[in-house]
Amino acid sequence: MEAIKLMTVGRHIMETQRQFPEATGRLSKLLMDIAFAGKVIGRIVRRAGLADILGLTSDINIQGEQVAKLDSYSNEVLIRILQGTGLVGAIASEELDTEIIEKDPLHMGDYVVMFDPLDGSSNIDVNASIGTIFAIHKRVNWEQNGPLSLKDILQPGFRIVGAGYIIYGSSTMLVYSTGTGVHGFTYAPSIGEFLLSHPFIKTPERGKILSVNEGNYHKWKSDAYRKYVDHLKMYDPEHGHPYTARYIGALVADFHRNMLRGGIFLYPPNTDKPAGKLRLLYEAAPLSYLQEHAGGLATDGKGRILDIWPEQLHQRTPLFIGSKLDMEELQEFIDKYGL
Repeated sequence: MEAIKLMTVGRHIMETQRQFPEATGRLSKLLMDIAFAGKVIGRIVRRAGLADILGLTSDINIQGEQVAKLDSYSNEVLIRILQGTGLVGAIASEELDTEIIEKDPLHMGDYVVMFDPLDGSSNIDVNASIGTIFAIHKRVNWEQNGPLSLKDILQPGFRIVGAGYIIYGSSTMLVYSTGTGVHGFTYAPSIGEFLLSHPFIKTPERGKILSVNEGNYHKWKSDAYRKYVDHLKMYDPEHGHPYTARYIGALVADFHRNMLRGGIFLYPPNTDKPAGKLRLLYEAAPLSYLQEHAGGLATDGKGRILDIWPEQLHQRTPLFIGSKLDMEELQEFIDKYGL
């Protein structure tokens, strides 16, 4: 077996840590705890149909959406594991009305973790790909061990110190970055480990995949998006057109495919959702962090996603993310026709 196949995620995290003499090991430990949560969630996802955990609960989350049983389970798993680490001072989840802030100074960890426990909930009952997305920040006043507050969570994406996702599909994969490349690990059930399978992921500069919900075509707020999508669908083999349409309705799955193969994902603002649909803190910012470290770009049409200063816990945003040249071409259409 190739040596690369024997690199576990734990060993990879520790070896990456050695590149930084100032590292304390706490971020490494936190990442390994999140990987463990992925194993726990992945196990129940694989046997959901046998465990009476498909379907919806009677709860409505802060987004106004009915909560799936697997959503609730995944959320609880992540909260319990993170609270038990002693490393996390605050937690924010797409499924929670408000943040969880540690009040006990003895357990006030250095880090803040935000996550979407199970992205793509609408795909759960049809056995399509779903995933967990996470972002890690340092507490604002961690050097002075200052008090925790909402401002520790409402930080822009450029302050992320680590982000990633776990995708539960035909295999379970963990993809993460701490700023030293984007790396993917495939779960090997026979030994219970995530093994390095995709080191130093780089998104092709130009792709062939268009991911967008064209059911919203006539609702989009600007002609820029319609004209750009029409442009990619034109028959023009000399310039690589038409693009292949791929859209599964789970952001993490569409993003994962496009990051590996190249392409562009669009979720423009529309008449129903003028501020956009996707959540900045739990979806857009962590995936934008990964996309930029893989050589791509991510914007809201006006600027970098990572430069947005959040004002609300569940703030939404338009999202355009993908291969560098595709994104630059989209921006030309936005500049010409407006947002």
